[in-house]
Amino acid sequence: MQGYILDVKPVKDDDLIVTILTPTKVYTTYRFYGARHSNINVGYKIDFEIEHNLRSDIGRLRDVMQLNYEWILDAKKMYAWQRFIKLFYYHFKDIEELDEFYFDLLNALSHLMIKQNEKRAIIQAYLKLLEHEGRLHVDYTCFLCDIEIEGEISLVRSFVPAHPQCSFARKFKLSKIKEMFEQNSLINFSDDEIKYLWHILLQGL
Repeated sequence: MQGYILDVKPVKDDDLIVTILTPTKVYTTYRFYGARHSNINVGYKIDFEIEHNLRSDIGRLRDVMQLNYEWILDAKKMYAWQRFIKLFYYHFKDIEELDEFYFDLLNALSHLMIKQNEKRAIIQAYLKLLEHEGRLHVDYTCFLCDIEIEGEISLVRSFVPAHPQCSFARKFKLSKIKEMFEQNSLINFSDDEIKYLWHILLQGL
């Protein structure tokens, strides 16, 4: 089967606990150390098998083959990708079963990043995630005072809208945020604004 590595934790004798997102499940697996093992890391897409043992609740990760991205040697893209992928680990903590949306989202994003700026592509993917989970606030009501926002808007963690005077956060034109939320478009955002949105995203999915 195929999956994306969300987390890698070292345990005794250089063994690893590896968490993997597949189309319908999040697996926690055990990987024994060995010189013949391929290198793995957070964000890698792999083909693998899991060997189950009655003596352990955690399956053994085996027959791992890395499935490379076209941009895997681009350090900037790989760094941004790994930071985004790592957020999925915390997002799915204590969750095992899930729908295919998340796996498909990462597949589509990995292709989008071939030609597009990595931060812009990831933010667009994140907006799709928020919409899928019903957390994209297109009513444009301030979460702090519960009054409709007009003119200028700020965003806090999870891109939740607020009045600038309520949140003391950076101001955006409401029309730009509406374009971002409703059309999944970042074309009118400067690189500096994208950097700001990126830092909000990194606070957690």
